[in-house]
Amino acid sequence: MGAFKRKRGVDAGAGKTGKKVKFSENDKRKQKSGPDQEPNKEISIPAPVSMGKWTNKERVLLFSSRGVDFRTRHLMNDLRTLMPHTKPDTKMDRKDKLFVVNEVCEIKNCNKCIFFEAKKKQDLYLWFSNVPHGPSAKFLVQNIHTLAELKMTGNCLKGSRPLLSFDPKFDKEPHYALLKELFIQIFATPQYHPKSQPFVDHVFSFTIADNRIWFRNYQIIEEDASLVEIGPRFVLNLIKIFQGSFGGPTLYANPHFQSPNMHRRMIRLATASRLKDKQKVKELQKMKRIEEKEPLPQDPTDDVFVTPAEEKPSDVQLMPPEPKLVKKKKKEFKRQRMLKKQRL
Repeated sequence: MGAFKRKRGVDAGAGKTGKKVKFSENDKRKQKSGPDQEPNKEISIPAPVSMGKWTNKERVLLFSSRGVDFRTRHLMNDLRTLMPHTKPDTKMDRKDKLFVVNEVCEIKNCNKCIFFEAKKKQDLYLWFSNVPHGPSAKFLVQNIHTLAELKMTGNCLKGSRPLLSFDPKFDKEPHYALLKELFIQIFATPQYHPKSQPFVDHVFSFTIADNRIWFRNYQIIEEDASLVEIGPRFVLNLIKIFQGSFGGPTLYANPHFQSPNMHRRMIRLATASRLKDKQKVKELQKMKRIEEKEPLPQDPTDDVFVTPAEEKPSDVQLMPPEPKLVKKKKKEFKRQRMLKKQRL
């Protein structure tokens, strides 16, 4: 049995094709490759699934800066679960410049990078970069929903390789074509990667709508090839595309992008204008009340039913009036009345 295993390993590594094994009458196995064997005594052994050579050495560094919230941290963990070819790293200090990321990638032996940059503890920016020569793209991340938050019915094998589905608009404009190639190199799990599984059971979908890129993850159901969402989901709003890694000349700037600070400022101005309008309405109503009313002509019939009031004495009494003396009648007690009745 040990010799059979050794032969099987040698043949699988050399040819990666299936082979046939014949069982003899005394239950001894003999390996034969000719087609003249009887069909009822042949057993086909399929070739191994993942005995190929790992040639695509794409390694992605996935980490963040300090100051990210819990939702971003969970999103990073979800992406690490879905992408087995990523490497983690400690959070980068806010004071460090972005060019330091290139050195970190070189130390970690990574040629791609996904970097989450948090600002003001409320704005999240996402960098995709090809280290060290570029290009790189900066996005504003919106509408984040993690795996634990969504609780979708879909599920996939951990470490399996995904299919990448792109919107047809990615081929119509040059900056979208550049982003498509960058996404393919970052999100595609290399074939025969040591940490990957040789199965394809989910799809990464990149859709363009409202000048934004919408990311979704779907499970492929084997029975009817229908799609069921797994998660996570988020929206990428493109800001700029740079020629270098984390900097350099600007290749494309999104004219439709509005910074979060400007968006919050517009909301505050709209709220202030509504309050000013309400205050003006109140002032106008107050002015109308203060204005003098026009005097109406006097009607002679107004005094028809007016009766003269009683004349009051002109002298004002300053001292209190004297109390009136009231004579009290002497009333006998009940016992005395009873005695009188008995005498009578």
